Amino acid sequence: MSVVTVRNLSEETRRVHKSRAARKHRRPEAEIRFLENAVRPGHRVMLGTLLTAIGREAEGVEIKIERDQTASVPMGFEWFY
Repeated sequence: MSVVTVRNLSEETRRVHKSRAARKHRRPEAEIRFLENAVRPGHRVMLGTLLTAIGREAEGVEIKIERDQTASVPMGFEWFY
């Protein structure tokens, strides 16, 4: 979770924000979270979903991909000269 600090906010703006939150029966923090939804895009397309849709449109094409099940080796931090 992130923290936002707004500097040099006028007292009038702070009062209006606090008043708006009170009218909606919310805390000022909850009002900001509510407003966050107003600036988010309405619909995000996820890459996997998009690729699946493209694959379904291609009908008749079947690609079998087997996932490599071998364990990966952790990265080492030794210096080699």
